[in-house]
Amino acid sequence: MTTVLTRSPFAQTWLRDPWSPQSAVAEGPVPAADVYREGEDLVARLDVPGVDPATDITVEVEGRKLVVRGERKDQRSEESEGRRISEVRFGSFRRTVTLPKTVDGDAVTASYDAGVLTVTVPGVFAGTTPQRIEVTTAA
Repeated sequence: MTTVLTRSPFAQTWLRDPWSPQSAVAEGPVPAADVYREGEDLVARLDVPGVDPATDITVEVEGRKLVVRGERKDQRSEESEGRRISEVRFGSFRRTVTLPKTVDGDAVTASYDAGVLTVTVPGVFAGTTPQRIEVTTAA
């Protein structure tokens, strides 16, 4: 008999009940992301190790949204026996980044290296200058 223990990222204890509210995840496993501005471009870096970028990842532009979908498949054999501690999440994921304006999807580039997906949306910040708003205090 195989016993699988999962660790919730929101709790400091080991969870044995996969149906408990503490171990629920909204839309499946969500990869860690680093989204930042680089000049006039938006760069999104997502940690997605263990996937085949040609078949398991889709990058799309939907209006003002950059949507990254994918699936990390479980490659383990069914014949594993004994106790196992698994902190690796498998399954479908979706990550959405709202863009400051609509962009041409043909200009977006995506590359995958060493388990990191890097998506660049060029020129999305062109012509946008932050406007400073004065903060007042009550007298």
